[in-house]
Amino acid sequence: MPGQPALSEIRDAFGDEFIREDGTLNRAALRQLIFSDDTARSNLEAIVHPRIGQETVRQATEADGPYQLIVVPLLTESPLKQFVDRIVVVDCDEDTQIRRLLNRDTESAAQARRILASQASREERLAIADDVIRNDGDLESTAAQVAALHDGYLALQRPKGAE
Repeated sequence: MPGQPALSEIRDAFGDEFIREDGTLNRAALRQLIFSDDTARSNLEAIVHPRIGQETVRQATEADGPYQLIVVPLLTESPLKQFVDRIVVVDCDEDTQIRRLLNRDTESAAQARRILASQASREERLAIADDVIRNDGDLESTAAQVAALHDGYLALQRPKGAE
Protein backbone atom coordinates (compact mmCIF):
# COMPACT_ATOMS: atom_id res chain seq x y z
CA MET A 1 0.00 0.00 0.00
CA PRO A 2 1.16 3.57 -0.55
CA GLY A 3 3.14 4.86 2.38
CA GLN A 4 4.24 1.43 3.56
CA PRO A 5 8.00 0.84 3.92
CA ALA A 6 7.95 -2.31 1.79
CA LEU A 7 6.53 -0.39 -1.17
CA SER A 8 9.37 2.13 -0.96
CA GLU A 9 11.89 -0.72 -0.85
CA ILE A 10 10.22 -2.37 -3.84
CA ARG A 11 10.43 0.92 -5.75
CA ASP A 12 14.11 1.27 -4.82
CA ALA A 13 14.91 -2.31 -5.80
CA PHE A 14 12.88 -2.60 -9.00
CA GLY A 15 12.16 0.92 -10.23
CA ASP A 16 9.25 3.29 -10.75
CA GLU A 17 7.76 1.18 -13.54
CA PHE A 18 6.42 -1.20 -10.89
CA ILE A 19 4.44 1.56 -9.18
CA ARG A 20 1.14 2.76 -10.68
CA GLU A 21 0.27 6.44 -11.04
CA ASP A 22 -1.96 6.21 -7.95
CA GLY A 23 1.04 5.04 -5.90
CA THR A 24 -0.02 1.39 -5.59
CA LEU A 25 2.02 -1.61 -6.60
CA ASN A 26 1.68 -2.76 -10.20
CA ARG A 27 1.24 -6.40 -9.26
CA ALA A 28 0.87 -7.65 -12.83
CA ALA A 29 4.16 -6.09 -13.94
CA LEU A 30 5.99 -7.32 -10.83
CA ARG A 31 4.50 -10.82 -11.21
CA GLN A 32 5.72 -10.91 -14.82
CA LEU A 33 9.25 -10.00 -13.67
CA ILE A 34 9.60 -12.25 -10.66
CA PHE A 35 8.36 -15.36 -12.41
CA SER A 36 10.84 -14.87 -15.23
CA ASP A 37 13.86 -13.84 -13.11
CA ASP A 38 14.90 -15.91 -10.08
CA THR A 39 17.15 -13.14 -8.73
CA ALA A 40 14.31 -10.62 -8.86
CA ARG A 41 12.03 -13.09 -7.05
CA SER A 42 14.65 -13.65 -4.34
CA ASN A 43 15.10 -9.89 -3.95
CA LEU A 44 11.33 -9.38 -3.58
CA GLU A 45 11.06 -12.23 -1.08
CA ALA A 46 13.86 -10.67 0.98
CA ILE A 47 11.80 -7.48 1.18
CA VAL A 48 8.37 -8.91 1.93
CA HIS A 49 8.80 -12.28 3.65
CA PRO A 50 10.23 -10.99 6.95
CA ARG A 51 7.40 -8.46 7.20
CA ILE A 52 4.79 -11.08 6.36
CA GLY A 53 6.24 -13.44 8.98
CA GLN A 54 6.26 -10.78 11.70
CA GLU A 55 2.70 -9.68 10.93
CA THR A 56 1.47 -13.26 10.79
CA VAL A 57 2.90 -14.06 14.21
CA ARG A 58 1.51 -10.80 15.63
CA GLN A 59 -2.00 -11.48 14.35
CA ALA A 60 -1.97 -15.14 15.42
CA THR A 61 -0.76 -14.20 18.90
CA GLU A 62 -3.56 -11.68 19.29
CA ALA A 63 -6.28 -13.87 17.77
CA ASP A 64 -8.96 -15.53 19.83
CA GLY A 65 -10.77 -18.79 19.27
CA PRO A 66 -10.09 -22.48 19.64
CA TYR A 67 -7.53 -22.39 16.79
CA GLN A 68 -6.28 -20.13 14.02
CA LEU A 69 -5.66 -20.87 10.39
CA ILE A 70 -2.62 -19.20 8.89
CA VAL A 71 -2.43 -19.25 5.11
CA VAL A 72 1.18 -19.51 3.95
CA PRO A 73 1.51 -20.38 0.25
CA LEU A 74 5.27 -20.98 0.56
CA LEU A 75 5.25 -22.76 3.92
CA THR A 76 7.64 -25.55 2.94
CA GLU A 77 10.55 -23.09 2.93
CA SER A 78 9.22 -20.61 5.51
CA PRO A 79 10.40 -20.25 9.11
CA LEU A 80 6.68 -20.00 9.97
CA LYS A 81 6.59 -23.78 9.63
CA GLN A 82 8.14 -23.93 13.12
CA PHE A 83 5.40 -21.65 14.51
CA VAL A 84 2.43 -23.89 13.66
CA ASP A 85 1.13 -27.00 15.40
CA ARG A 86 -0.42 -28.67 12.37
CA ILE A 87 -0.16 -28.22 8.63
CA VAL A 88 -3.16 -28.47 6.33
CA VAL A 89 -2.46 -28.74 2.64
CA VAL A 90 -5.28 -27.85 0.28
CA ASP A 91 -4.44 -30.04 -2.69
CA CYS A 92 -5.53 -30.42 -6.28
CA ASP A 93 -3.94 -31.76 -9.44
CA GLU A 94 -1.64 -29.57 -11.55
CA ASP A 95 -4.14 -29.14 -14.40
CA THR A 96 -6.64 -27.70 -11.93
CA GLN A 97 -3.98 -25.39 -10.47
CA ILE A 98 -3.08 -24.09 -13.93
CA ARG A 99 -6.71 -23.57 -14.89
CA ARG A 100 -7.33 -21.63 -11.67
CA LEU A 101 -4.22 -19.50 -12.15
CA LEU A 102 -5.33 -18.65 -15.68
CA ASN A 103 -8.79 -17.71 -14.42
CA ARG A 104 -7.42 -15.65 -11.55
CA ASP A 105 -4.57 -13.52 -12.77
CA THR A 106 -2.10 -15.16 -15.12
CA GLU A 107 -1.73 -14.12 -18.71
CA SER A 108 -0.58 -17.45 -20.18
CA ALA A 109 -0.25 -21.15 -19.48
CA ALA A 110 3.53 -20.73 -19.72
CA GLN A 111 3.48 -18.12 -16.95
CA ALA A 112 1.19 -20.34 -14.85
CA ARG A 113 3.71 -23.17 -15.23
CA ARG A 114 6.57 -20.83 -14.23
CA ILE A 115 4.61 -19.83 -11.12
CA LEU A 116 4.07 -23.47 -10.16
CA ALA A 117 7.72 -24.32 -10.91
CA SER A 118 8.85 -21.57 -8.52
CA GLN A 119 6.91 -23.12 -5.62
CA ALA A 120 7.39 -26.31 -3.67
CA SER A 121 6.22 -29.34 -5.59
CA ARG A 122 2.96 -31.05 -4.81
CA GLU A 123 4.95 -33.94 -3.35
CA GLU A 124 6.92 -31.59 -1.06
CA ARG A 125 3.72 -29.95 0.18
CA LEU A 126 2.01 -33.27 0.83
CA ALA A 127 5.12 -34.57 2.65
CA ILE A 128 4.79 -31.88 5.37
CA ALA A 129 1.01 -32.18 5.70
CA ASP A 130 -0.69 -33.36 8.85
CA ASP A 131 -4.05 -33.01 7.11
CA VAL A 132 -5.08 -32.75 3.45
CA ILE A 133 -8.18 -31.23 1.89
CA ARG A 134 -8.73 -32.33 -1.68
CA ASN A 135 -9.95 -29.30 -3.60
CA ASP A 136 -10.51 -30.58 -7.11
CA GLY A 137 -14.04 -31.87 -6.61
CA ASP A 138 -17.29 -30.02 -6.15
CA LEU A 139 -17.90 -27.38 -3.51
CA GLU A 140 -20.01 -29.70 -1.35
CA SER A 141 -17.21 -32.27 -1.15
CA THR A 142 -14.69 -29.62 -0.17
CA ALA A 143 -17.08 -28.14 2.41
CA ALA A 144 -17.62 -31.58 3.96
CA GLN A 145 -13.85 -32.08 4.29
CA VAL A 146 -13.48 -28.65 5.90
CA ALA A 147 -16.32 -29.38 8.36
CA ALA A 148 -14.78 -32.72 9.35
CA LEU A 149 -11.37 -31.10 9.83
CA HIS A 150 -12.94 -28.33 11.91
CA ASP A 151 -14.60 -30.90 14.16
CA GLY A 152 -11.28 -32.71 14.51
CA TYR A 153 -9.46 -29.51 15.43
CA LEU A 154 -12.10 -28.65 18.01
CA ALA A 155 -11.68 -32.12 19.50
CA LEU A 156 -7.92 -31.55 19.76
CA GLN A 157 -8.61 -28.47 21.90
CA ARG A 158 -10.83 -30.28 24.43
CA PRO A 159 -9.20 -31.66 27.56
CA LYS A 160 -9.15 -35.45 27.68
CA GLY A 161 -12.44 -36.86 29.02
CA ALA A 162 -14.35 -33.57 28.53
CA GLU A 163 -16.91 -34.47 25.89
